[in-house]
Amino acid sequence: MNQIIQEIEAPLIKDNVPQMNIGDTVKVFVKIVEGNKERTQGYEGVIIKRRGSGVGETITVRRVFQGIGIERVFLIHSPRVEKITVQRRGHVRRAKLYYLRKRTGKATRIKEKVTGKKDVAAAPAAEKAPAAKAEKAAPAAEKAAETAEA
Repeated sequence: MNQIIQEIEAPLIKDNVPQMNIGDTVKVFVKIVEGNKERTQGYEGVIIKRRGSGVGETITVRRVFQGIGIERVFLIHSPRVEKITVQRRGHVRRAKLYYLRKRTGKATRIKEKVTGKKDVAAAPAAEKAPAAKAEKAAPAAEKAAETAEA
């Protein structure tokens, strides 16, 4: 890409976008303006397509609502997209999941990706747990020391 275009797009690109792939179930939180009020609405579905790069990168999210398939295209770096969370990682062998449009019911299920490594989101929680145990152990050690002194 042209260096000048990259310099112009650099401040517009979000850095808090999670790693997501085709087949993942995601929840996209979008800012909606109704009159003079602004609220956030979640849209959960499966990523069936990803295209573009830079500021123009988009994902197409598909979900079935009341028996009707709805697809919505989101600009990943748009200011209207508040955040994107990955609910479930899917294991697929295609770059575009257009075949899901023809399927209904259980045929649209996607296998969950099995990974040997811990997810990035689970790692910080695991680091906090030992610290919490150490904090709980400290008061118990103080009580033992007090009883030994008495």
